[in-house]
Amino acid sequence: MFEEISPAPPDAILGLTDAFQADPNPEKINLGVGVFMDDAGKTPILNSVKKAENLLLEGEITKSYLPISGSPQYASGIQELLFSQEHPFLKAGRVKTAQTPGGTGGLRVGADFLKLFYPEATVWVSSPTWANHKAIFKAAGFPAKEYPYYDPETRGLDFDGMAAALAKIPSGDIVLLHVCCHNPTGVDPSEAQWQQIADLAETQGWVPFFDFAYQGFGASVEADRRPLHLFAERGLDFLVSSSCSKNFGLYNERTGAFTLVAQNADRANAAFSHVKTVIRSNYSNPPRHGGAIVEVILNDKILRKEWLGELDAMRKRIRFLRTELVRGLQQRGVDADFSYIEQQNGMFSFSGLNETQVKRLREEHSIYIVGGGRINVAGMTSDALNRLCDAVAKVL
Repeated sequence: MFEEISPAPPDAILGLTDAFQADPNPEKINLGVGVFMDDAGKTPILNSVKKAENLLLEGEITKSYLPISGSPQYASGIQELLFSQEHPFLKAGRVKTAQTPGGTGGLRVGADFLKLFYPEATVWVSSPTWANHKAIFKAAGFPAKEYPYYDPETRGLDFDGMAAALAKIPSGDIVLLHVCCHNPTGVDPSEAQWQQIADLAETQGWVPFFDFAYQGFGASVEADRRPLHLFAERGLDFLVSSSCSKNFGLYNERTGAFTLVAQNADRANAAFSHVKTVIRSNYSNPPRHGGAIVEVILNDKILRKEWLGELDAMRKRIRFLRTELVRGLQQRGVDADFSYIEQQNGMFSFSGLNETQVKRLREEHSIYIVGGGRINVAGMTSDALNRLCDAVAKVL
């Protein structure tokens, strides 16, 4: 049955992890996979999460199935994170949310839903983007093309190129947008630029699909969701895939959501009925535990406050590590200007290192970085940062 099947190419990021694990060097460093680590090199369980789990353990009375779209209370909590409790869209019933297996599951649910009604559409993703984006939409049957995003000369956003491309995308095509903490570059549009992007969506009539994997890792929970509000203020229909992996530290619980926003409650309900059909024929209904943790935290004022404090501490640590990385390179006499790393947002940084330098870091120093030079800043410890600065100074 399988004798004619050739091996599939390894995943760019998970394949890097396999190589890291096979490396016998005791001082090896993996800065590829996007997880937050403390200074001991551990990905911690948040205190608020532990407390929520204890409450669940004490009060849980069933392991019965959830509805197809998951817990309604979880959906309400996610909607409030995206829009705030008093947002008029929520009161009008224009927002519908399904609990999904991670943000990746949210993207796939959205892709399968869109394929029902836009079967001939092209999906447009930023250049560059998260490596799995194209694979997800390809699996759903969509061709993918790129719009300009990152300018390697300025180490910043090529907004003129981006805007010019978005202005040519036809009605009915799908545009994937990173809400904040762009993966892999860490470069985000300003609010004024987001206003222009919303203008283009309204004028052109393409379908906005937001990937919101890092809420709270940019500026704050409220500030990071601002692009969604700009689109909502125009009355635009749009889709959102959001994740609780990073901001709740629930990486292995696969807790995410797919949210759609429609013109009115009737349209939202009609569209959401097809979302549930898509889910039913895929994984039927979502796992409970991760969503239940989020639900407990968001509905308990004390736990919610503690969680926001822990999220704030993670964000500040990443900012600190960015500053220390730039300072460390300066202290080692590196001529190149790496100050742009401090201006980037979120877990990831496009370091500016080329493929040859990335290869030398891996082969000569056992430091594993994704091709293209993307570094997971949030995965650094003090020791790793010092080793990275020493190694970068040698390979430049």
